[in-house]
Amino acid sequence: MAEEQKYDVIVIGAGPGGYVCAIRAAQLGKKTAIVEKQWLGGVCLNVGCIPSKALLKNAEVAHTLREGGKEFGFSVENLKLDYSAAFNRSRQVSQRLTRGISLLMKKNNIDVYMGTAVFTAKDTLQVTDTEGKSQELKAVNIVIATGSYTAMIPGVTVDGKHIVTYTEAILQDYVPQSAVIIGAGAIGVEFATIWSAYGAKVTLVEMLPRVLPLEDEEISAELAKALKKRGIEIMTGTRVLEVQSNEQGAVVKVAAVDGEKTLQAEQALVAIGFKPNTRGLGLEKIGVQLTERGFIQIDERMATSVPGVWAIGDVTGQLLLAHVASAQGIVCAENIASVETVPLDYRMMPRAVYCSPQVASFGYTEAQAREAGYEIKVGRFPFIANGKALGLGDYTGFVKIITDAKYGEILGAHMIGPDVSELLPELTLAQRMELTTAEIARNVHAHPTLSEVIMEAAHAAEGHAIHI
Repeated sequence: MAEEQKYDVIVIGAGPGGYVCAIRAAQLGKKTAIVEKQWLGGVCLNVGCIPSKALLKNAEVAHTLREGGKEFGFSVENLKLDYSAAFNRSRQVSQRLTRGISLLMKKNNIDVYMGTAVFTAKDTLQVTDTEGKSQELKAVNIVIATGSYTAMIPGVTVDGKHIVTYTEAILQDYVPQSAVIIGAGAIGVEFATIWSAYGAKVTLVEMLPRVLPLEDEEISAELAKALKKRGIEIMTGTRVLEVQSNEQGAVVKVAAVDGEKTLQAEQALVAIGFKPNTRGLGLEKIGVQLTERGFIQIDERMATSVPGVWAIGDVTGQLLLAHVASAQGIVCAENIASVETVPLDYRMMPRAVYCSPQVASFGYTEAQAREAGYEIKVGRFPFIANGKALGLGDYTGFVKIITDAKYGEILGAHMIGPDVSELLPELTLAQRMELTTAEIARNVHAHPTLSEVIMEAAHAAEGHAIHI
């Protein structure tokens, strides 16, 4: 075993939570190290958020070439779509960013250890590299940022060819001719968008009553219409009984509203959710408490039940999103350094799904706001009345802002349409700074822009919509 190393802070996991936490700790004068068993940048940069967005851009172009010629006045004879080129571009984008993380570690004097970490005491880790060599690292503070892994349907085995998770799907250089996607959450609808744009026959299977079941009901309904228009079959309220593979592909048996059915496709993609990466860390040795669902219990400081041990990101189960992990990482480092910081309001965190049309939201849905006892006002504005959206030829959807009728407080917003993920920050900043829809409506927005839909929805919430 190599000589023991001592640090102020060690972060386990170099995903968007872990590497950000390490950088902030180093900025605050802490001697910092990070341990990563597989990839700098974690799932997000390597096989998640980033490469999938590159694929979605290629899919947007492919869809326009296949379906948009009449509107835009072009025709393409003998159109050939090479998905392997899209795949290669997505890998280049990913690799460029992961190289950037390595440079950031050097710039901030953060020591990087590639290997698997196990607690041997609350302040001690044994790190073993891929060649089996171990060394001991000690720190006053250890941050667990180990992320999550794909939840599987009991009895289903991933074979990497006919039955896949998002990891295998994003690392394959071809599109299946047909696919059953199990789970109509963010990953499910994004892959449905990508594969259908290249001509695949896609069926979305969701156990709950609607696609994106955690979003506002109106948003789910609008997205379902748009996906069906793209030729995607949607089976909601449908439970998966069995998934098997054969020479032809995947066989998925389901219990639908109208009885049991058997679906055959080249591939089945399982995208039903995530479980925390807590196994094998040695947490039981040091007494870290877990929730009923197996996530690590934390307080608002990101501290666990064991002094000096902290946790951030997916492994905490708060909100399994990369930007939330990064925000937690900054707050965690600031608490470790005892400098001024802020608590995080997870309900008001932005959420985005990059299917086509995009979906973006934060805060209460209409139903949740009413259940919480609020008397609400709702302002809506459709993209079909927005000049920029019409010019883009991309005008499906709307923006909806929910406010407290008594005080004008913004309780939430729910959007579906072109690039709505880029429209979120104005609203989340307004909510955080306690601005009202009256103040958003008075804020002059450049014309023509998609952001005008935010202004118009704010006017609508105040009872005086201008352009509708």
